[in-house]
Amino acid sequence: MTSYTNLTFDEIEVGATLSVQHTVTRDEVNLLSLVSGDAATFAADEPSRQACDSWCEGVGAEALIHGLLKRRLPGPGTRILAHELQYDHTVQVGESLDATIRVVDKQPPNRLVFECEVLREGDRVLSGRVTVAAPLQHMTVSQVETPAVMLRRNDVFGKLLRACEAAAPVPCAVVHPCDRDSLMGAIEAARQGLIDPILVGPQARIQAVADQEGVDLSPYRILSTEHSHAAAERAVALARAGEVQALMKGSLHTDELMAEVVSGSTGLRTSRRVSHVFVMDVPAYPRMLLVTDAAINIAPGIRDKMDIVQNAIDLAHVLGVPNPKVAVLAAVETVNPEMPATIDAAMLCKMADRGQITGGLVDGPLAFDNAVSPEAAQTKHIVSTVAGQADILMVPNLEAGNMVAKQLQYLAGADSAGIVLGARVPIVLTSRADSVRSRLASAAVLKLLAMAQSGKSSKQGDKGQA
Repeated sequence: MTSYTNLTFDEIEVGATLSVQHTVTRDEVNLLSLVSGDAATFAADEPSRQACDSWCEGVGAEALIHGLLKRRLPGPGTRILAHELQYDHTVQVGESLDATIRVVDKQPPNRLVFECEVLREGDRVLSGRVTVAAPLQHMTVSQVETPAVMLRRNDVFGKLLRACEAAAPVPCAVVHPCDRDSLMGAIEAARQGLIDPILVGPQARIQAVADQEGVDLSPYRILSTEHSHAAAERAVALARAGEVQALMKGSLHTDELMAEVVSGSTGLRTSRRVSHVFVMDVPAYPRMLLVTDAAINIAPGIRDKMDIVQNAIDLAHVLGVPNPKVAVLAAVETVNPEMPATIDAAMLCKMADRGQITGGLVDGPLAFDNAVSPEAAQTKHIVSTVAGQADILMVPNLEAGNMVAKQLQYLAGADSAGIVLGARVPIVLTSRADSVRSRLASAAVLKLLAMAQSGKSSKQGDKGQA
């Protein structure tokens, strides 16, 4: 166990200096990226990956300076009051950094000003000054050894972005983006080349948010409406007319937007039931995981579930899973007449056998552990091509799906994107709790779906001309 004892303000003289050498690790970069939610962690190509690394390592260099101040000089009890730091060069994972802090000023009763510098093979990476409140009394702190951290990222979202990066942005109506999260999420997706947004809502309110955030809206088209209901109506009309290929929810209630989407006369209905899918990157799971339906259908019947499963299978195809394995979840893995979810699961499996559901392998009922754990399935002697390796989790109802998805997010550290399927165009339902990663990943899924639908329409047009 390591102990740190501080120096008090009176014991430190101008000119006191401390240096340390540190090698940057990949885990440090990943941890800083995950905490910050920085969009650049999606980067796959080498230049973008280096940009991501340099950003993270720039923050890491600053953290290195803060660590020297709070652990060594002055040490425990030190408070950072202000800093003016400049980043001059980038570094790569595995390279060595030399960090130095030097006292350049003392300001009673307890302020110290440090000149700080971080070098990489003689090149300055970081420089500037940090002002601290130094401790006035001695203190010793014993530090518990840092536990090992294992990061298991399948890079699901990075793969999604790579798959659509070459295509043009998708024309997308952003419905009522009248708060910071919804407007900035759409703008960031536009900056990443995912969407070409049309902002639909009260123009004065949208502009006020943009002004507050210092964002220039001149590159984007704005269609002004009186209120959120009118924005939903106008956005759906744009999709019906073919002016946009996707919708993105802003700061209006989901029910308000979806009421316009499913309207019989003016909406975007198809022959399919509308449903929602969470696309999840779960650190402890070796593949992308889709969870459906956790947001739209409260208590779906068997015909609804057939569409929900088919929607998810079709999405999996678009996302690069050619023959997805669908686990129909229940509390147990045997059919029980007293448990309707098990009856529905058995019916869905037979529908798949008879070709009413196509494109994937469907099995159930399966309990959650049997669906995702090969060991659990083997222990219970379940013989199945799906058990233990599901790509899609079909839940009994919205309550179960919502709990499954959120437990994976908040207890298993999963990242998630969300998309609504079954309408004429894909729809992203954003949430205030969504991170930058989640918002961009949802936009990437939207773009891939729009690309697939556009390609399908082109092929049908070619056949018609032939």
